Amino acid sequence: MIEWTQKELLERTETADSSFAVFMYTPFCGTCNLTERMLDIVMIMEPKLPLYKSNINFLPQVSLEWQISSVPCLVIAEAKQEKKMFYQMKGVDDLYHLLMPLLTRK
Repeated sequence: MIEWTQKELLERTETADSSFAVFMYTPFCGTCNLTERMLDIVMIMEPKLPLYKSNINFLPQVSLEWQISSVPCLVIAEAKQEKKMFYQMKGVDDLYHLLMPLLTRK
């Protein structure tokens, strides 16, 4: 997963005509580390998946505007739709099925 800064994330959401997902985490969060490993497996299966990550410690504006309540948080941003936040990561299979629609949406 490519890591985005706050500036990159805000630019992408302001100009996005396509759907993408961003994994919000903190480096010392054990659940975040586990979730990242699961997302890495999903990325191995689908390398063209528009999935990125951002350290929430460096996203004060985004976390406030998007009202991120905890980490790990998977945000799905679809073109011209409201962002969807997911805080419970059950497993690789669930994450795979959650993210696969992003490959077909533009």
